Amino acid sequence: MSAMTREDRRLKRRRRVRAKVRGTDARPRISVFRSNRGVFAQLIDDDGGRTLASVSWTEPELRSLAPIEQARRAGALLAERAKAAHVERVVFDRGGYRYHGRVKALADGAREGGLEF
Repeated sequence: MSAMTREDRRLKRRRRVRAKVRGTDARPRISVFRSNRGVFAQLIDDDGGRTLASVSWTEPELRSLAPIEQARRAGALLAERAKAAHVERVVFDRGGYRYHGRVKALADGAREGGLEF
């Protein structure tokens, strides 16, 4: 039996979390992906199978920021886009990552932007 890689362990955690967290039209799911260069987040309605809003670190206003500030601003930007889509309450899917650092900063930014978890 070979040892699991770091990515395999994260995907196993991600599947375990996703078995319990489900987004609906009334309360969509914020899905987070963290790369070495930045963060991506989507607001997903799992029942309808569609993305309501998204934000990426590659957007011009986020690209030049420091990693933690970039994640916090991305959360606030996602909250703005969620409000435009008439979404107030969400569930948070950390994607198998620890709720720490950039993932926590993104969640805090979304809360500051007015989303309720």
